[in-house]
Amino acid sequence: MKDVGKSMKKKNKIVTNNITVDYGDKRALHGIDLKIEEKEVTALIGPSGCGKSTFIRCLNRMNDLITGCKVEGSILIDGTDINLPDTDIVELRARIGMVFQKPNPFPKSIYDNVAYGPRIHGLADSKNELDNIVHKSLKRAGLWDEVHERLDASGLSLSGGQQQRLCIARAIAVNPDVLLMDEPCSALDPIATAVIEELINELKERYTIVIVTHSMQQAARLSEKTAYFHLGKMIEYDDTSNIFTNPKHEMTEAYISGRIG
Repeated sequence: MKDVGKSMKKKNKIVTNNITVDYGDKRALHGIDLKIEEKEVTALIGPSGCGKSTFIRCLNRMNDLITGCKVEGSILIDGTDINLPDTDIVELRARIGMVFQKPNPFPKSIYDNVAYGPRIHGLADSKNELDNIVHKSLKRAGLWDEVHERLDASGLSLSGGQQQRLCIARAIAVNPDVLLMDEPCSALDPIATAVIEELINELKERYTIVIVTHSMQQAARLSEKTAYFHLGKMIEYDDTSNIFTNPKHEMTEAYISGRIG
């Protein structure tokens, strides 16, 4: 568990107010209020189907892509409501990067995977600038030393753990403010998981990170704050150390102790 002593000085990066999500006539989230501080790791835990992934997809409006999905409430990022109709969704998804459960590199070279975002967003004026972005992103993702001699190789030729780090490099290449990670280690072996966790600890110095995880041990290792979700409701949100050692709600305590799950 991380030291939370410094968190008092940090500002709120994301503030959600009364977020509800409906899939047709089924309510998936019930009025979620959450304040996420900048440059920290916030973990979302809870049983399968409790709304963790639905909530994280609200933060970059990925739910817009789901037919029949209706999101209500406000999500303020740096004080601006991203649910307003005039929001530039392309720009938003560059600012709020996302890494999914299963590594999903494009069927392109390692170089082109990382260069894709900077190219479409016009972040490089020359090949040299693009090379620098690719180099810096792969280095931050802890992958440069392993792939720098084969940047033309397919991203799909990498191991699962390397592919996930490539996806992280791709996400940070457009210089986002926030990284969303939806169970980023669940498809990986323990060694690759340890590498990704070490990387997350380094990345939080630059980015606000929200991670959905099925592993309470991972949440305890990585995060400063933890939110416990159950049946579409946020039951408790507190410093991670409190959630795991002194939860206030009996449902949180029952989940942490393994009595429900």
